[in-house]
Amino acid sequence: MPHQLRVEAARRSIANNDYENAEIYAREILLDLLRPVINGTGVIIHTNLGRSPLEPPHMGEGSFRYSNLEIDLKDGKRGSRNKRVGTMLAKYIGAESAIVVNNGAAAVFLVLAAHAVGQNVIISRGELVEIGGGFRIPEVLASAGATLIEVGTTNKTRLSDYKQAVEAFGAALILKVHSSNYKMTGFVECASVSALKEVGLPVVVDIGSGLLDERAPWLGWPKPAWLKDEPGAMQTLSAGADLITFSGDKLMGGPQAGVIAGKKELVDGCAKHPLYRALRPGNLILDALTGTAFAYLDNRAGDLPLWRMAKIPVEELKRRAHVLGIGQPTPLSAAIGGGSLPGQVIDSFGIAIPGDATQKLRELEIPVIARMEGPDTVIDLRTVDPNDDAYLKSALPNIT
Repeated sequence: MPHQLRVEAARRSIANNDYENAEIYAREILLDLLRPVINGTGVIIHTNLGRSPLEPPHMGEGSFRYSNLEIDLKDGKRGSRNKRVGTMLAKYIGAESAIVVNNGAAAVFLVLAAHAVGQNVIISRGELVEIGGGFRIPEVLASAGATLIEVGTTNKTRLSDYKQAVEAFGAALILKVHSSNYKMTGFVECASVSALKEVGLPVVVDIGSGLLDERAPWLGWPKPAWLKDEPGAMQTLSAGADLITFSGDKLMGGPQAGVIAGKKELVDGCAKHPLYRALRPGNLILDALTGTAFAYLDNRAGDLPLWRMAKIPVEELKRRAHVLGIGQPTPLSAAIGGGSLPGQVIDSFGIAIPGDATQKLRELEIPVIARMEGPDTVIDLRTVDPNDDAYLKSALPNIT
């Protein structure tokens, strides 16, 4: 730990007249720092663990570098951070243009602020979702200066509902929001993106989780059943969406970011808005997102950690569980998580430890985050890097 943090631990122990246990206070501070952990929960996109896993940068010890973030290497003049990652993503999904912001909520917010401030936005009542952290679509609209016009009912919204709202109130655009974090079944109906083009207004679609191509060719054929109802960025644009927004750190498999893609005129309007400067990401995010975009353009998306762990055969996980030789090898169900694919699970395998060992696991030198199933603590190996198996084998006997 850095010297100043050790001093802080000492001061806490003295303030509590408990100086003999200064190490305990130091450990409390250490556990609050950003550090690597082993995800044994079986939730692949774990919101509390940084969502999609990322590969560490491969640089030599002591190395450092700058980047051409905003310089044009051809003429040496100031360039645009938009044209690099945004251009690559736009090329892959078939958009005219694309820009990157901090997260998915920022993408929706910027679109509304740039194209609907002081105007009406039409949205189905069945799509007034609440996203992580308690943020709700109506509140996002209000904060961006747009006025919400609700149409339809919770379970059924028809094309005629949108047309009637336009005739009665007028609007700047139609906002369609995919139900990334909940599932509605039964007596339901909604208007498709292609149908909404009949209304004559720009159609903005928040596809949420960021699946770039709903065919998911990087997973092989046939496509996994758990991706069946997830819309792809490529297909949503092909269906007629004028703009789409989505997250970079969910089913795209990159760092936390938001993407706005679609018609150049509308994307440029977002990039020129004063709020874009406050919402744009920095060098590290764009660098990580570049690597993610490269993987898709180079037909290597299946090598991204997210998809790599999603497609591991159960038999391989079972083999690893037996090799560990700790606890009881047991079949499990993993989840994509991160507000994506609600209700969908993937067959998995791991180990079960009798009793509640979750706290002891979190206190290991490299913390292990597990979950409870009945009376047992389980570690799902689908979300554990195989390179960490040796550590688990050495560390777990101390807590079992």
